[in-house]
Amino acid sequence: MTLVVATGESFDLAEGPLWDPIRGVLLWVDIRTGTVLSGTLNANGTITTLDRVAFPGTTGAVAVSEAGDWIVAGAEEILVHQPSGEIVTGPRIVPPASGRRLNEGKVDPLGRFLVGTCRPDDGPTVIETLSVVHSDGRVEVLDDDLTLSNGLGWSPDASTMYSIDTVARIVNSRPFDPVTGALGPREVFLTLDEGYPDGMCVDVEGHVWIAIWSLGQVRRYSPAAELVQVIDVPAPNTSCVAFAGPDLATLVITTATKDLAPEALAQYPLSGHLFTLDPGVRGLPANLWSGLPA
Repeated sequence: MTLVVATGESFDLAEGPLWDPIRGVLLWVDIRTGTVLSGTLNANGTITTLDRVAFPGTTGAVAVSEAGDWIVAGAEEILVHQPSGEIVTGPRIVPPASGRRLNEGKVDPLGRFLVGTCRPDDGPTVIETLSVVHSDGRVEVLDDDLTLSNGLGWSPDASTMYSIDTVARIVNSRPFDPVTGALGPREVFLTLDEGYPDGMCVDVEGHVWIAIWSLGQVRRYSPAAELVQVIDVPAPNTSCVAFAGPDLATLVITTATKDLAPEALAQYPLSGHLFTLDPGVRGLPANLWSGLPA
């Protein structure tokens, strides 16, 4: 496997890569600059940036609907970017002036948007939440005892949901009903003894891919939580992973310059870039967002 430096540009906190299968573009966010970017995935593994849209505040995550609407995790509220370019405010998730912001979010197999919270400085708390935004605009809190809510994923048959609690170094799992969306009790899938689990995705074989912040690694774990593969990335703050391309055969890795001292940036000059590689296995398609009431 050859790791490709996919972008010429580096980002402060690139996160949340997402392949839009309808429009054939890659989306990702630069959280602290409040930007959603889109780009083409080229045959040589490089990414050409097509557009960037600025939002007020931070952008923790982006997902897309069949019609092309983006649902964006804004600083404290859900934002909807319509194909016309209009930005509409959706439900509030974080109370005003709480000292917290929205972070990683993904669409579940029923088309609902799940989104977590964290402190802007990533400091640990024990009150961070993971919530689901239903298609009628109702917000339901799933977890309210997290240190930093992060990556999300579902098994190929959608019977298991994974969620990451970063500062606690825990990857959780729980039963998921793909028909009703009902969730079973949360259990610990694995715990790390070094580094911090950040963003994640799942491949067609049910293996879990996790970006390990501070270690410059992407790890692949079996459904039994066995470590089966490690990909070294020349950027210590690896932030997220996703499968992209028409055949979902390219692994996209985002990284960050955030939290790196000048000495570390000199040692790892490719920090903040996006990387790609062919991992020899295909990923699962991203779930499309079902939308909110007009």
